[in-house]
Amino acid sequence: MAARTTATIARTFHGLCLRCPMRTRCCSLKLKLSGHGPVAAIGVLGLSLALAVPGLGATPPPAELVLGQSAALSGPSAMLGQEYREGALAYFAEVNRQGGIHGRRLKLLSLDDRYEPPLTLRNTRQLIERDKVFALFGYVGTPTVKAVLPLVESNRIPLIAPLTGAQLLRQPLRPMVFNLRASYHMEIDRMVDDLVRSGRHRIAVVIQNDAFGQDGLSGALKALKRHGLKPVATARVERNSTQTGGAVSTVMRANANAVVIVAAYPSSASFSREMHRQGSTAQLMNVSFVGTSALRASLLGQEASGIGITQVVPFPWNERVPVVREYQRLMRREQARPHFGFSSLEGFLAAKLTVEGLRRAGPAPTRQRFVTALETMRNVDLGGFRVHLSPKDHNGSSYVDLTILGSQRWEP
Repeated sequence: MAARTTATIARTFHGLCLRCPMRTRCCSLKLKLSGHGPVAAIGVLGLSLALAVPGLGATPPPAELVLGQSAALSGPSAMLGQEYREGALAYFAEVNRQGGIHGRRLKLLSLDDRYEPPLTLRNTRQLIERDKVFALFGYVGTPTVKAVLPLVESNRIPLIAPLTGAQLLRQPLRPMVFNLRASYHMEIDRMVDDLVRSGRHRIAVVIQNDAFGQDGLSGALKALKRHGLKPVATARVERNSTQTGGAVSTVMRANANAVVIVAAYPSSASFSREMHRQGSTAQLMNVSFVGTSALRASLLGQEASGIGITQVVPFPWNERVPVVREYQRLMRREQARPHFGFSSLEGFLAAKLTVEGLRRAGPAPTRQRFVTALETMRNVDLGGFRVHLSPKDHNGSSYVDLTILGSQRWEP
């Protein structure tokens, strides 16, 4: 009877975790089972349930591989972290359904940092010191990742597929950091080339006032210099802020006919809306981190039409790409009303990269074996998206594409 009760509890909370519409939070309960020992804490998060109730005689749960994530799950930039996490969970859930990795289930432990570096630092200390995670996964943002790099390096803990294209994670080589996506400099090269070809040479640059924006400005200056150009204006906006009036005034005074925007969607949407209101015809271009779905959702009708966004993963509605077809199938399996998008597809691909590395690390993985396994992933096909890693190159992909809002079919 006791064992049956335990199994029922496990099934109940496992189902809650995977189907709860508020999956951006950790669902936690404490149950007191009278007559069966002390209080048993049951933590439900992401993909797995660790259940241990003294005195019930239950079989211990299978060993887990726990990955730790700090990301914006609430606050102005929440959609970035939420969507990335949803894509990763869809793939991890499928791996667990198939028996895990060498018999071990995957657990993603996600903590909210609201895209604020001090919270990221606090979360990372907790993940490493208290939760004893095997590796870090899917951190969101340049300033947040920059804040934890000393912890990553001093603890020799792998950080896999952070959602940032910043150079500080690429040059010089960070031995414990493995990047899935192309760099912001590659993205900005692509957008500036496109702008120059279309005859737009009066290019302004609007950046977020932090490490992310500074990295983008450096990339923009280099890309413009290749064409013999300089920005006609440079303006800054604060992280997570919608106060963009000063930046709009600076760009309008410079009579720019194109703007490279390096900011997350709250600021970019506010800037774009005000530029449209003032009648600007400048071509607005964003790097991928803006969050395409969130930017579209933040703008209305003509405010969004024609805005360009560079992308570092394939088009999430192109089912001719095998990994996109797989992604859509598994997202539908996990969600009654799946929402496809670039950020969740990136999370999905990051999960595939991580799983492949863990499989190669063998049935008794250590962090060093995991690192070595990732460094053997030369020209690995994840389903129409190729990744190449080596001991001297931890940058998995150079894939960059360009999308224009209002010019493509965005839904199935």
